[in-house]
Amino acid sequence: MQALVGAFKQFNTTNLNGFESKSPSFNRDKQLEYRTRFFIDNGYILNIEELASLFHLPHTTVETPNIVWATTKTAEPPSNVPISQPGNERDLSLLGVTNFRGTNTVFGFRREDRGRHVYILGQTGTGKSGALELLTLSDIYYDQGFAVIDPHGDYAQHVLNFIPQRRLEDVVYFNPADTDYPIGFNPLEISDPSLKGHISSELVGVLKRLFADSWGPRLEYILRYSLLALLDYPNSTMLDITRLLTDKKFRAEVISYIDDPVVKNFWVTEFASWNDKFASEAVAPVLNKVGAFTANPMIRNIIGQTKSTFNIRQIMDEGKILVVNLSRGLMGEDNAGILGAMMVTKIQLAAMGRADMPQEERKPFYLYVDEFQNFATDSFATILSEARKYGLNLTVANQYISQMSEPVRNAVFGNVGTIVCFRISPDDAPLLTKYFEPQFEPGDLIQQHSRHFVTTMMISDEKAAAFSAKTLNLPMPPDDLTNRIIALSRERYTQERRVVEELVRKNSGLAMDSRSQPAQSTPYVAQPKPQVQAQINQLDKIATQTPTPSAQIGKFIAGTINQPAPPMPNGPHKTSEPDNKPKRRRGKRGGRKNRNGAPQANQTHNPAPSNSSSSDHEQVIHLR
Repeated sequence: MQALVGAFKQFNTTNLNGFESKSPSFNRDKQLEYRTRFFIDNGYILNIEELASLFHLPHTTVETPNIVWATTKTAEPPSNVPISQPGNERDLSLLGVTNFRGTNTVFGFRREDRGRHVYILGQTGTGKSGALELLTLSDIYYDQGFAVIDPHGDYAQHVLNFIPQRRLEDVVYFNPADTDYPIGFNPLEISDPSLKGHISSELVGVLKRLFADSWGPRLEYILRYSLLALLDYPNSTMLDITRLLTDKKFRAEVISYIDDPVVKNFWVTEFASWNDKFASEAVAPVLNKVGAFTANPMIRNIIGQTKSTFNIRQIMDEGKILVVNLSRGLMGEDNAGILGAMMVTKIQLAAMGRADMPQEERKPFYLYVDEFQNFATDSFATILSEARKYGLNLTVANQYISQMSEPVRNAVFGNVGTIVCFRISPDDAPLLTKYFEPQFEPGDLIQQHSRHFVTTMMISDEKAAAFSAKTLNLPMPPDDLTNRIIALSRERYTQERRVVEELVRKNSGLAMDSRSQPAQSTPYVAQPKPQVQAQINQLDKIATQTPTPSAQIGKFIAGTINQPAPPMPNGPHKTSEPDNKPKRRRGKRGGRKNRNGAPQANQTHNPAPSNSSSSDHEQVIHLR
């Protein structure tokens, strides 16, 4: 026996593998087990031939139904990827679960890293909207301010479904298709005179993008000076462009308010020198383009109000929620594109206006734009490059790269820190692969399953290697309070269509309908709407006596421990509405009367207390 043991010592390597003797046994039962290869506690010992006959690596020619073949490539996540842990849910925007070699780890984006913006790309039905909703959920339940601009309507509707009881007071729902109660949105309303040039450039860019095929330099020249003139005129709206170019009396009144000598010289000297025939030919394209959307009653009743009924800067600073439903099926693609682009511009200007407050006091505000190419002008690069320092964090999504103009495309890939790529077209794959090399090739991006994606993230201001993952499952809404949200937004931020139409007619100098009552001569003060108030009262009676549970993203896969809901601020706090007082300079022209606006009363609300409940679902965001 010792001789046999010594023969194997030649195969030993110091500090590595080798053979050693164990206690010998001459028990007949043990000897029988060895001869029959029957090892109850230690498994089987097989030689190479025996092993090959029992097990071999699967091959594509094997047709057994018990093998799940991987059709897409997976990659290992970086070691510093932000993962979900008890206590850090508030600091993460959770998105997905890794899928490398059976390791399923829930991860998300750090809020600090979202300041470098997120770009989501993928074909229809691959999971883009679900990813947007997942990121939005973390903002809803951890009291973050955000805005959603949705050209389809489904995403906006789903956001409303998840609003908890304690955040009902925070929501402003902008739905142009609600024609019975038009909300007020005036793109020409400004709070900082230094932004006049920027506003005019953005509005020109919006119309230029929409009418690119028939755009000309003279059209742009006249439109720009028209906007600059109206920005100096108090309570002006987009409807006044037509009046400015066709009504000499109104044009003279506007000119008297112009401060910029260059703009004033255009109207007093250059425009006045044109004969009637030349002037008619010059302004006709402008009237044609502006009239394309101002002639629509749905749009006219919104942008024709002299005062916006909601304050975007206030929404940002107070961490409120703005949901913009621009369903193209209900309002038309062109109208949705114009309103959406104007809304993006106003949000950008509101963010830039935060330069008047210390940087540490600028609350992060998240802007989600689905199909953003419909609303992005060539100056979109300005938002991506400058928004971060003003606390505006963008998350944009679209279907394919060629939807973007070249300036917008360069702005996106030059400024976005995190890219999330679902299944894409063969045309886009070669362009995107360079952001995911060497882990992924073009074929890997084309063959992804729905809800599977690859991403390259910005982690602590450093670019991380690309890896693969799958989106988390969306939970069911705990309580659907959509009807109450709509009723509250109607009550606070809208007026009845009849009242709005009267004000728009008067403010725009339009002929009054003989069947209509004349507009009030005093500033209109919003009165309680019996229909809306009755609806709110009815919904309040139906609502459960127990407050809607406070929501928390705390459990994603079985076994994760939940943390208590974040504490709510104590006591009521006042929300100041926009100052709707018409402001017109006094002096030698002090006798002029202002056009009527629609001032909004201050609103107060008390955050409702919240309870907690729990339910488990594997890889699903858990709402408590």
